[in-house]
Amino acid sequence: MKNARYIVGIDLGTTNSVIAYSDTYKNCEKEGAKESVDRENSQISDSGAPSQIKIFKIPQLTGLGVVDKRDALPSFIYIKDEHEIENESLKLPWTDSSSSNFNNYAGSLSVGEFARERGAEVPNKLVSSSKSWLCNHSVDREASILPWDTTNNIQKISPVQASCAILNHIKDSWNYEIAQSDPSCALENQTIYLTVPASFDAVARELTVKAAKLAGLEDIVLIEEPQAAFYSWIDKSGEQWRKNVKKGDVVLVCDVGGGTSDFSLIKVKEGEKGLLELERIAVGDHLLVGGDNIDFALSYFMAARLKEKNRKLDSWQMRGLVHSCRKAKETLLASDLQNNTKNLSSSEIESLNEPPNFENNVPTEYQITILGRGSGLIKGTIKQNISLQDVEKIVIDGFFPLCDLNDKPKSSNISGIKEFGLSYEADPAITRHLAKFLSTHHDETGNPILPTAVVFNGGVMKSPLIRSRVMEILRNWNKEYGAKTEFFENSETEFVINREIREIEAVDFDLSVARGAAYYGHALRGDGIKIRGGLGKSYYMAIEASMPSVPGIPMPTRALCIAPFGMEEGTYAECKEKLFNLVVGENVKFDIMTSSTRREDLVGSVVDDWEDMDIVEMTSIETKLEGSNERFIPVTFEVKVTEVGTVEFWACSRDDDRKWRLELNVRGKEF
Repeated sequence: MKNARYIVGIDLGTTNSVIAYSDTYKNCEKEGAKESVDRENSQISDSGAPSQIKIFKIPQLTGLGVVDKRDALPSFIYIKDEHEIENESLKLPWTDSSSSNFNNYAGSLSVGEFARERGAEVPNKLVSSSKSWLCNHSVDREASILPWDTTNNIQKISPVQASCAILNHIKDSWNYEIAQSDPSCALENQTIYLTVPASFDAVARELTVKAAKLAGLEDIVLIEEPQAAFYSWIDKSGEQWRKNVKKGDVVLVCDVGGGTSDFSLIKVKEGEKGLLELERIAVGDHLLVGGDNIDFALSYFMAARLKEKNRKLDSWQMRGLVHSCRKAKETLLASDLQNNTKNLSSSEIESLNEPPNFENNVPTEYQITILGRGSGLIKGTIKQNISLQDVEKIVIDGFFPLCDLNDKPKSSNISGIKEFGLSYEADPAITRHLAKFLSTHHDETGNPILPTAVVFNGGVMKSPLIRSRVMEILRNWNKEYGAKTEFFENSETEFVINREIREIEAVDFDLSVARGAAYYGHALRGDGIKIRGGLGKSYYMAIEASMPSVPGIPMPTRALCIAPFGMEEGTYAECKEKLFNLVVGENVKFDIMTSSTRREDLVGSVVDDWEDMDIVEMTSIETKLEGSNERFIPVTFEVKVTEVGTVEFWACSRDDDRKWRLELNVRGKEF
């Protein structure tokens, strides 16, 4: 938005959502802006980064009738009963004045800290990990299916509506705090940079934009979360970032959050006038493994302990146990952080965004409470302690085991029937998924591209123990497989050496993605460094081969590249060299596929036997295209990557100016 006052970055996270922003007006004395610049009385918190990017403290219910401001908004949605909708203690200050397009649902939903805590007690009314459903091709993501595993007679919502509900809370809280006296400061009047996993495909990105528009936020630009985390580091480093990385460096962004694990590789290159440039060269697959899986693992561990004491939990209690284990994990791993920071120097401690408080004893155990069932709830309450040592062993051994670069994630035992739901990874070992990612991306010589530096992000990576394990594994791979190319200044000679992998200091594992998104807004205005990226996948369409039919043998299909890896936002490409017959006037299906490893295919490239070429099915476009009396129309194709970051496909008539947009179908595949 041209005259927007604020640049706003929103990290729409699986577990927590965060807002960062900067005020582009300098020395502004406008009435109504005081709330945003008065440090003593406002919602602003600042980590001391050299830029003017700040974190917006989000007002939210933290208890009955209690509204507090927090750096993060838990991405949990509690669906109220009819009697709760009118409960004054569950209303927010702006409830009656909200102008949201989501009002039909807003009054029946609670988002944030209270939703998470209340939902742990009544898990069948809690929507969590809704962001992960946006990538589930097996369901209609615009249908009311959440909470997924409940049969209670409650008003369900769709994954798109769930994302909208979170964004709606963000918008209303911002407007209540900042825009009451000046409507031009309303969030819907600002330019918003909204983060998505790098592994989100075109459908999930389109749905994210749709959720934002449903919440009344029109001016949206998408940015990948790993890039945002790296931008946050650049912002903190200022001009020093060029001294902390070198030409030829490959930076791994390892982002392990609540619901997903996201890997990206960013290469440091030399640009014009010898200045360093950044290019994102690889993106991992969408991996549904993260903090949620750890919570489940801890809950099964605790359930097994209780079973040894003849205390068996039912499914309702198990859901509550999962949420209790999440709190235990966060508390104990926070103590793990404090224990490790006790060995830091005073200057290192001061550099932390939230220096630890050593006045209280650091907990090494956490008491988990599970509500009983039946009339004697209090009497039937179950309590059991879990230790920091238990958490560390389960997390390290189960999710970050030592492995070789050639190891691959393990597949599960094939069962004839499987419970339907989110497609969690069969192998929870994040380090084996990392090995697969690095071993499948190669340089010009055919060697795996191994990183020389690592940026960690995500709540799981707060633990120094976990980061230390990942660094240990990367160093082992580097020693065994990692001949690196070192470039020397003022010389065209390249010397192959082993370069030690180093960890780049993160700004904040919870807040950096939102900060980096806001920085990206500055970079697009020319006030900052921009990472060259574009599409993190190549996109293909299945085309039927033109050959004689054979009885009993289906017609083979080939994969036509319609959008190549790295195609940048705001650009379009076309394929005029090849003609195709477009079927009009009847129901047809277009199968769309993707690849995260094939980076050399161009628009119009055709791949035979694509099933064996690292190309996987993504979704289908099912439609009936209107046309003349002709059944077949000769067409070419063009594709556009919008400034927002979504992908549009068009079939273009050879003989006139007719075009057909092939809209991605989000209804899910039929099995």
